[in-house]
Amino acid sequence: MSRRPDPFGRSPFRPSMDRSRFEDLVGEAMAEIPKRFRKLIENLTVMVEDDCPPGTSLLGLYHGVPYPHRSPASYGNYPPDVIVIYQRPIESISRSDEEIKDHVRDTVLHEVGHYFGLGEAELREIERAVREQRKGETP
Repeated sequence: MSRRPDPFGRSPFRPSMDRSRFEDLVGEAMAEIPKRFRKLIENLTVMVEDDCPPGTSLLGLYHGVPYPHRSPASYGNYPPDVIVIYQRPIESISRSDEEIKDHVRDTVLHEVGHYFGLGEAELREIERAVREQRKGETP
């Protein structure tokens, strides 16, 4: 059996972060979600995995029933929705720890957007606005 190269293998030219610090970044990104939205989030598990599913190049993934499709009559006894953030793909597109942090923030925001039922076009628009706002932040 031959092994295919791992596209997200560790590189001496790309940063890598220990799992604990990466998970902290994910928690910080969740805490940055505006309070008016955070208070609506229920029955959601957010987790970190090393790699995305084979054949994909995902940074994160939302599994569940989007918020607008829920009602008390139709959403009882469901397992938690899940957001998975993939560490190695994020590291592979980052050139610094600060870029890892930014990609984590963007990915968490994107997946939480899916939780709230937003589509790709809406999310891209929000992400552009957030990046512009971030440019104005002082280090």
